[in-house]
Formats: sequence, C-alpha cells, structure tokens
Amino acid sequence: MCPPEPLLERREAMELLTAEATRARNGSGRLVLLRGATGTGRTALLESAAEQAAANDMRVLRARCSPEHTSVPFGTVFQLLSHGPEFDQVAGEAPDPPGTPPHRGRPARLWRLLRSYAAESPLLVAVDDVHFADPASRRWLVEAVRRIDRLPVLLVATERGQYDIDPPADGLAHALSPALVHTHTLAPLSPDAAARLVRTVHAGAPPERVDACLRAGAGNPLLLRALLSDLRDTDPGAFEVALPDTCAALYPGNYAAAVSWWLDSAGPATVEVARALAALDDTHARVPGDARTSARGDENAPSPVGEGTPVPIDADLLARTAGVDPARVPGWLTAMTGLGLLSPDTEGRPRYAHPLLRDAVLGGWAGADRQAAHRRAAEAMLHRGDSAAAVAGQLLRCGPVGETWAAVALLDAADLAVRDDRSDDALALLRRALDEPMPPARRTVVLTELGSLEYATVRPGAGIPRLVEAMRQPGPPRERVQAAVALGTALARRGEARAAVDVLRGLHDEHLTDHPDLIRTVQTASALLSDHDQGVRREVYRRLRETAEASPHLVGTPGQALLVRYEATAGLTSAAAAMDRVRALLAQPVDPTDEVFLLGTAAAVAQWADQLDEAERLVRRGLDGRRTSLLHPMHLALRNVRVDITAARGAHGEVLADPEVRRAVAGRSESANALAHAVIALVESDRTDEAARLADVFDLQNAHDTWELNRFLYARGLLRAATGDPAAALDDFLECGRRQAARDVASPVVTPWRTAAAECHLALGRPHEALALAEEELSLATVWNTPRVVGRALTTLATATRGHRGLHLADRAVHLLRHGTEGPGEPGATAAPPETAAAHHGPALWGADASGGGPLRWGAATSGGGPSTGEAASGGATSWSATAASGGPSLWSASAAGGAPARVTAMRGWALGAGPVRAVGGRPTDGTSAFSSITGWATSETPGGGRPAEEAPGGGSTTDPSGVGRAVTAGGRWTAARADAARTPDPRTTKPVAPHVERPPSPTTAEAVPPVGDRRGAAYGHGAVSPDGNGSAPWAGGRATADGGGSVAADGRRGMTPDSFAPVDAELIPALVAQGRGLVAVGERARARDAFREAAERAERLGAHRMRALAESALREGGARRTATPLTGPSALTAGERRIAELAAQNRTNTEIGQLLHLARRTVETHLTSTYRKLGIRRRSELGAALAGTGEAPDPPRRIRPVTPPEARDAPLSKSAGSPRPIP
Repeated sequence: MCPPEPLLERREAMELLTAEATRARNGSGRLVLLRGATGTGRTALLESAAEQAAANDMRVLRARCSPEHTSVPFGTVFQLLSHGPEFDQVAGEAPDPPGTPPHRGRPARLWRLLRSYAAESPLLVAVDDVHFADPASRRWLVEAVRRIDRLPVLLVATERGQYDIDPPADGLAHALSPALVHTHTLAPLSPDAAARLVRTVHAGAPPERVDACLRAGAGNPLLLRALLSDLRDTDPGAFEVALPDTCAALYPGNYAAAVSWWLDSAGPATVEVARALAALDDTHARVPGDARTSARGDENAPSPVGEGTPVPIDADLLARTAGVDPARVPGWLTAMTGLGLLSPDTEGRPRYAHPLLRDAVLGGWAGADRQAAHRRAAEAMLHRGDSAAAVAGQLLRCGPVGETWAAVALLDAADLAVRDDRSDDALALLRRALDEPMPPARRTVVLTELGSLEYATVRPGAGIPRLVEAMRQPGPPRERVQAAVALGTALARRGEARAAVDVLRGLHDEHLTDHPDLIRTVQTASALLSDHDQGVRREVYRRLRETAEASPHLVGTPGQALLVRYEATAGLTSAAAAMDRVRALLAQPVDPTDEVFLLGTAAAVAQWADQLDEAERLVRRGLDGRRTSLLHPMHLALRNVRVDITAARGAHGEVLADPEVRRAVAGRSESANALAHAVIALVESDRTDEAARLADVFDLQNAHDTWELNRFLYARGLLRAATGDPAAALDDFLECGRRQAARDVASPVVTPWRTAAAECHLALGRPHEALALAEEELSLATVWNTPRVVGRALTTLATATRGHRGLHLADRAVHLLRHGTEGPGEPGATAAPPETAAAHHGPALWGADASGGGPLRWGAATSGGGPSTGEAASGGATSWSATAASGGPSLWSASAAGGAPARVTAMRGWALGAGPVRAVGGRPTDGTSAFSSITGWATSETPGGGRPAEEAPGGGSTTDPSGVGRAVTAGGRWTAARADAARTPDPRTTKPVAPHVERPPSPTTAEAVPPVGDRRGAAYGHGAVSPDGNGSAPWAGGRATADGGGSVAADGRRGMTPDSFAPVDAELIPALVAQGRGLVAVGERARARDAFREAAERAERLGAHRMRALAESALREGGARRTATPLTGPSALTAGERRIAELAAQNRTNTEIGQLLHLARRTVETHLTSTYRKLGIRRRSELGAALAGTGEAPDPPRRIRPVTPPEARDAPLSKSAGSPRPIP
C-alpha cells in the first residue's frame, strides 16, 4: 500500500483508535467505523491506524473494497483471511448448497479461521470503503462484530458518508447495537490546517494565493493535495496571486483527475446536478443585461459575450436541468455548502467556491450532453417566467431548438443588449437567432441590424455581406428600404458615396413606385449620404431643389428641412428665418421613419442658431427610443451635433468626456468631427502636446472627402496657430475654405475659417489680406445674424482695423456677445474718429424719431414729425426710410432717379437696383452699386462706383441740397459724402453726440449691419433704455427682409431673446482681449485692465486655460500686478468679500451684516455682487456650498448682469454715507 500522507486535524480520531486497540489487546474487541465524505482522508487515517497497530504487536488483516468486485461473494472476506494455509482450503470449497445450516456453511468456516488467527495474536481487521463490499461480506462482517466483543479483535472500517442525489444504501452499522460500534465522522480541514498544508508545499506563497488554494481545494485533503501537486509542477518558485480559472492551465492534471474521481464516487445523478450547477454558474452563461458584473479598466471597452447578472439558480431549476428528482436537490446544496465546495454569493445563490473547481466539474462533459442541459434550462426558465435575457443566455449555449419561442427570446434579449449599448452581446444573440425559424420580414430586419452591428464593432467591411443579404430577402418594401439605407450608410462611410446613392436609387426605381412616402425617405437619405463626396452632393442637392420647386410634396418635410440646412450653410438665409421654417416643419405630422431625419437636421440648424437648449432636446428625441444599432446616416450626425452643442457652450472638459470624443481619442470612432473637437478642446485647455499627438494619428491622405475633413483641417490649423506656426495654420485654414467653397458652404456657422485665417495673416504681417477676409466674414455673418458669428467677425475685424475704429468695433463685439444685442450709443461704446467720418455715413439704421411718430426719412431733418426727402441734382429723388407700419414689415429702401427702389439685404448690405445680389466680400456681381455692410462705402463694378461724389463721371450736382450728406452720381447711384463729418461723434468724449434729437448719430463702420438681438416693440423693449439716451429705437418695430428669406419677427426678435440670452463666453473672451488691446493702444490702460481681468475670469470659469494665459499676459502688459492669483472660486475672494459672504451664508440680511461690520448697505451689496461673480453663483442659498468647496459646482448663470460701463467705473464715487469705497 502507498505510504500514508501526513495527517492534519486527526488527533481525536487517532486517540480513539489507540484506545480501542488497547482495549482489543486486552481481549475485548469492537467495530470502529470511520465515516467521511469523499477525499476527507479516511484511507490515510486507516493506514495510520494499521501502522500503529503493527508497531504494538498486533496482526493486521487488510481489505480494500471496490465497486468492480461487488458481484464476488465473500470477496472482501477473502482479502482479509488470505494469508494463512487454512485459507486455501476454505477458498477452494464449492459454494454451500441451498439449505445448508449456518453453523456448517462457508461463513462459519471463515469465522473459525478468523478465530484461529486471533488465538495466535491480537488482530486489527482493516476494511477500506466497506460501502463497496459485496453483500455476503457485509453480512459476515456484521455477524463478526456481534461476536468479537470477547476476542482480541479490533475491526476498523471506513465508509463513505456523503449526501447524494440517489438515496444511499444502509450502512454497515445499520443493524448493529450502538454498544458494539464506535462511529467517528471526519470533517473537512479547517482554514488554518489547510493553510499549513499549502505552506508545506509553497512556503513563500502570499496570503491571497493561499486563500485561493483553500477555496479551490474546498477544505478537502484529496483536492487540495492534487492542486498543490499541479501547482508545484506548473510554476515552481513563481507565486502569482490568482489561480487560473481553467484546469487547462494546470499540469499534469492531478486536480482535474481528483475532481473527476470525487464525482464518480457520488453517483450519476449527483454528477448531473453538479455539472448542471457548474453550467448555470458559468460566467459566460450569465444573463446578458447588467454592466455591474465585472470591473474593467476601460469602461468603454466592449463587454464579454453574455456577461451579466448570474442566473437565478434554485433547486427546482437545477433538478429540471439535470433531469433528476427535485426532492433531494435542496439537501445536496446544503450539504455541499457545508463541505466547502459551494459558497453562496451576496444574494444567497449557490456557487462553486472557485472558478477552477467549477471548470473541473465541467471537464469531461460531452458537448451534446452539455447543450441538452442548457436547452432544458432554457425551457425551465421560460416556463417559470424568467426574463428573455435569462432564457437567451442558455440558448446561446445549445444548438438550434427549431421552435418559435427560442427566436422570440433571443431577439428580445438582443433588443435589451442594444439599448444597453452592449454590442458584443447583441451580436451573439442575433447570430444565434438566425439559426431559428422566423418570417422573411423579420429575418430581413435581423440581418440588417446584425450587419449594422458587425460594421460598427467588428470591422467596416464585416457587415456589408449581411446587409446585401438583407436586401435580397423577400419582404415588405419598408424593411428593404431600411436595409438599403443601412447598406448605403456603410458604403458611404467607406468612401463609396456614389455607390451608396446608386443603391438607394436602384431600390427607388425598381420597387417603390407605389410608395411615395418611402421614395421621400430614399431621397432624404441620399442627400445625407451625398455629404461624403463633393460631386455627388452637388448633383443630389440640385435634383432635390428642382424637385422642391416643381413638386414640394414629393420632397417631404425632412427634405424641406435639408434645404433649409443647405441655405444656412450657403449663406442664403438668416438664423431667425431658418428657425421659423424649421419650427414650422417640426409642427407638421411626419412619418415615423422620416422623423429622425427631421430631428437631426433641425438640431443642426438650432445649434448653428445658438438655440442650444432646443438643439439638445432635438438630439435627445432623435437618439432616444430608436434602434441606434441600425446603420443610419442621421445617427452619427446626431452624435456630432451633440458634441457641437457642448463645444458651443465652451465646456472643453465636457467635450473631452463625451462618449463619441472618447472613442475618437481611443481611435475607435469614425467621426473626424469628434476628433477635431478633441483637438480643439485640448488646445483650449492648454494641452497642445496631447493635441499634437492626437492630430498626428489622423490619416489625412486616406481620409474620405467628407465635410468632417474640413472640420479637422480647421482644428489642426488652430493647433498650429497656438503652437507658433501661423504659416502652416494658414495653409490648413485656406484648404478648409477651399473645400467648403466646393460644397457651396459659405456661412461661418459651419467653420469660421476666415477669421482664423485673418489672424494668421496678421501674425505674418499681412494686414490687408487679413482685413479683406475679416470684412468678408462679417458680411456673411450678417446674413446668419446671431450674436456668436457677428460678434466673432467684429472681433477679428477690430483686430485687423486697429485704431479708434477698431476699438469701436471691439466695443460692439463685446456688447453684442455679452447682451445679445447691439446698437449705437450703447454704454461704453467708443465713437469713430472724425477722419473716418466719410466712411461712416450711410442709411440711418437706427431711424425712428424720438416721438415714436411716423417713419423718418434720412434725407433731412424734419419738423413736426413729417417725412423729408432730399432731391438729387439730376432731378431724381433718393430717400432712405425705415417704414414702421403697425405690425407690418419695415424695409430700408432708397429710390434712385428713374430706378427701382433699393433694398437692404442681410446678405450683402445695401444694394441699389433690382433686388438682392450675389456678391463676394460685399461686391455685387451684376454691375450695380451696393452699400458695403462693412465699410459704409458705395461700391460698384462700373466706372465711378465707390468714388467721392465730386469725382463721379457724368457731371451734375452730387451733393444733396438738404445738406444731410448724401451724394448721388449722374447715374443715380449713391455714394458716401463728406458733408456729415461734423456730425460724427467725437472720439474724445465718452458718449456719442447726436446732431439733433430726431435722429441718432450716423452709423459708424460696422453699424450699417442690421442689428442683432431682440428689440421688443418700437423701442428696445418695454421699459428698456434706448441706446442714445433720448428714447429713440434702433428699429421702428417692423421687419427687415433679408436676401434668402431671412426676417426679423414683427416684435423685433432676431436670434435669442434677451430674457434667455447667456453671454457667449467662448467668443466673448477673445473679444474682451481685443477690446483691452484697443484700449491700451489709445492709452486707456485702466479700462483695458478691466477688460483683460474680465476675460481672464471668464476663461478661468470656463476652463479655457489657453485664453486665460493670453488674458493674463495682456493684463501684465497692461500694468497689472499679481495676475497669477486665482480670479474665480473661493480663493479669489478678498478678506472683506469672504467675511461678508460667510455672514450672508448664515442667513443674515444685508442690513444686519452692515451693522455688524459697520458698513453701509450699499457696500455690502457691492461686495456680494463681486462674490457672486467670482463664485459663479446666482442665489444666496448657494453661498455655503460654494465657500466650502464641497458641494456640487453650481451651474453657470444663464444671464450675467452687465458689467458696469468703464466710464461709470472711472467716475468718482459720491461722498454720501451710502456710497461704497472702490475695491482694489
């Protein structure tokens, strides 16, 4: 026999055996029955007892029973007595004939033989695994126990005592008196004993490794020793913390063999239950649907297939899966938990103590049997009402069922996986569902979704064969259109835009003649997919426009929305007009299939129009409740708009946290737009090194010719400009502009490349080129007419213009971006210098008289409110008017002699002659004259256009007799004159000087642009302050018609309303910097520092570290000290501000605070206003959390109160008791 293993925690058993051996040697024998589960060391203990007995001069008779010899009568007894000469005679006898008396049969002769052995010396009769003894031997042993109480014979037998599914047979001591038997049950090893055993083999194992070995060994000496043997041979000297989860990593396989032997000892029914539990406890067989199951380093990484919450295992499910009697399964689970093989999880579900143990239980299970068990489990879970995801988790592990319920469960689980963004799970479920029978229409949908997911998650070309197969399936047209749109999207994203459009066109020509709604869907999808190729885009949009002109109903609501988007990008409409049209389209009923096209297009237009909240709602509507797993041209567009919205708010941190941007940074996104936003956000966050590495990864040479490429060029240009390479940046900006022009994209709402290129020209010392680009940008921005685009253009133009005029433009930009409105005479505005007055004359855009009476003709001063018209020398009349009809439109017009009235166009400024014109940079292309919206000069392609009046060809008087300052050429064309120079505001004053009460000052350079923002009623709003201080309004309360259909609403609203307007910080910060530099240039350093300081504060609050650095650098150049101190947050507060804020946070009133600190109430209010601004809060209740810095960061205020005008800040304070002292 094998040498006995060292015994652990068996002292009690050995003491019992020693005592019983001593008793037997004294002539009184007994049966000692050692019971225990498989592998608990029964045999080792028996061998130790035999060795000890032999050492004490006892004769040892041994027998080992096995299931193979149960058919041999007296086989066990023969093993015991086979060592004497008498045995051969007894063994050779024939079996007793029937009816032989017991005292004369073979059992009696064997008993006498045993007595003869006992007469020679005391005996230890050792029988191992007596439960496997043959029936005759068991009867003989039971009878022997009854007789050895007076003989020197100790009978020690081991018997398996373990709860099995099959009911066990009666034990050896079943029919014996307890006085004749001493039973001892062996328990599993305690954790301390098992740990000592581990360290005897691996002395240097870390505690985590020891604990893993204990769980895998389950306190069972057999399993633990086998595991340690494998580990010693597999990785001697190497101790990793975690054990492998699979037995394949162990060599030579002692552990797996020990587990297999343990299972075989338990019986076939127990084996089935144990394996069923292991199959249901498999981590790859869990219910798909819960992301809590594993902690991965990258939360955006796809989860393993099927990973989810554990299957809700219970005794009934186990019994149905294994096909056994459910009555004994609960007891088996309890017994195995007590032995340490099972361990309940946090929710009380039984699980194997270690994955390695579970894998060993599954080992050797035939694949067909395992699949059959999973199918039985799926049926059982379906019948008891488990979720579809739970049922599908089992169906994934079995073969085709061939029944409808299986396909339904798999597809329902796939829907859940798609909604939870678990693409890998959805792929596995959809592929498995195709193995089950389903209707053709449903199969088309499944193939479409599967192809879309494979394209998105596996590789771009993987899903195309599935999509082609979906189109070939016989099915309804709607499902085929869905498949065709998905296939077209896949092809377009691979750069095959023409092939994509051809797929849709072929479906339209062959199968959709009787489905006009689906034809509109195909047309809309084709227009979106054409964005991936310049030539295809022009062709598709040409057909779309022709169809819209001939038969608008054939285009549909989404098609009309696309045309609005096209006009917006081409610079043919204003933001107000575009939003009016989009909102009207959104109010119309639309087919559910086409709704996502409408929502995505409307969201893009709303984002361009700075209606960010509305755009965000539209994006959510477009993405929520729809199968985003299907390839669709609008899904990526919606995600792009979502990033655009975040970027428009200047939230660079949120941009980098956006899922689409994170995928782009990780190299897993197809969106170059997301990558471009990531580069810009990194640049603005002053992380240019990271931005450069990210930009270098993008393969510009092999990129598809899509609009997103232009956005990336713009982003790379900003990066190069920020890193000191304006020449390379200029190349990127110009290439971006060239590509956009090839797409008929002119508006700066898409990419403001002109302003960026102008700044590069300035950096390279080319002011003339910069000025031309800036003027063109402002002209195009005026068309769209939102504070963002106009303010940005004004900022760049101010930088390029410089001087007093540039400072005035910067003032306008700051006011516009801060308040959303503009107008002459705004507080803090700087007047134009006299030397540029000639360029400032033109139509009075702010043309209502002070009394609010009839329209004001700009030709002459009027008395009594009546209109006045100036006469030209040539006999023709030219009049400029702002007609204020009640509720009707107000058009600026000019009548030339013998010509048609001129109309102001938001696209190209003023034009005389036949309606709107197409021009570039404010210059008409039809030979007519136009009043430049930028310079104020009349321009013309004909000789004489744009020259001073006295130089105009044709002779004749060129000066208006009224003396107001108009000049008219012989051809009836108006030019700016110099007669109104005296009426230009003096730049040395702090307020513009109006020449008379009826008319505000003549508009300066950029004031000829129609105003942006909201002016309710005839004045700036009910109760609002007029810009010139005399009550006049910039509009007559009417409507200015812009080329392309743009308009201002009847109440004066354009863009955002002041009540909901939030400062455009992303553009306001550079505008403040430009304003400050302009103030420094004219010697007003104190006011410049205020502008720089505000810019730095806003940049700090916004997280725009690069702009903050620029503002602080300018602040230092302006003479400020300690610019490195925080400008926002609790650390930016002065001691006085903090003291007052802390008292206010304690719910003290301003009066109480003033009394406590001996301050005037006005001083307290001033300090609190400054505190609110620095902390970025709006309510007194937010003070406590903001001061502590522990609460959530408050939302940025939607409306920041206007900063005190510079002249008011510089004015001396009143010496009254309530006047606060200025805070440094």
